[in-house]
Amino acid sequence: MFILSLTYTARLSEVDRHIEPHMDWVKDGYDRGIFLASGRKNPRTGGVIFARGTRADIEAIVAADPFTIHGVADTEITEVTVTRTADGLEGLAE
Repeated sequence: MFILSLTYTARLSEVDRHIEPHMDWVKDGYDRGIFLASGRKNPRTGGVIFARGTRADIEAIVAADPFTIHGVADTEITEVTVTRTADGLEGLAE
């Protein structure tokens, strides 16, 4: 599993100009079965996405994010080997 940590590098007004295409990109990640959970950081400085796939798949999907394309966010990709989960989340373990 991968944790994608997005950090805004531009003002929120600039980020918001790209939010609709970014959310379409997020929806596509879910539709493709890559994204498992996502949400905004609080305070609103970026977001976090839990994803699955190969590192090459994840790097490619991050490169296609409108936030990446337009340079309004940086994304840190962290690979995690899940070995224990709460009841109901067993599908996250590898």
